[in-house]
Amino acid sequence: MPVSDCGVRQDSMPVTYRVDADRKIIRTQCIGPVTLLEVIDHFRQLRQDLCEPDRLDVLLDLTETTSLPAGHQLYQVSQEVGNVRKQLQFGACAIVANRDALFGMMRMFEVIVEEYFDATRVFRSVDEAETWLSGQQAAQAR
Repeated sequence: MPVSDCGVRQDSMPVTYRVDADRKIIRTQCIGPVTLLEVIDHFRQLRQDLCEPDRLDVLLDLTETTSLPAGHQLYQVSQEVGNVRKQLQFGACAIVANRDALFGMMRMFEVIVEEYFDATRVFRSVDEAETWLSGQQAAQAR
């Protein structure tokens, strides 16, 4: 899969991402216990790294996350999403959470961030999320 050299953060951090400029998708993965400060750092880094394109769909993979955010933290994360939107527009956002409690929290997050995305939906598997994102992109192309 072709991925641009900009917008890549794949290191030992608990939050990593890759921007697929051809498909206009940012794939973010959270691994292990993830703290609010690490999520905020992810958005700070994202604002610094982005160079293309100016509109992206989001695939947020939380299948390897072992922590559970508190409700108030979801509001703080939504503020960070809003800050990124000053330089990047988002299309659809697919969130993958396979643990019940995390899935429920992400359903809450889906409502909190709805103003920042054209559509947001939570899934149990990456395959389901990918299929939905493809459908959203096809509808957008029409």
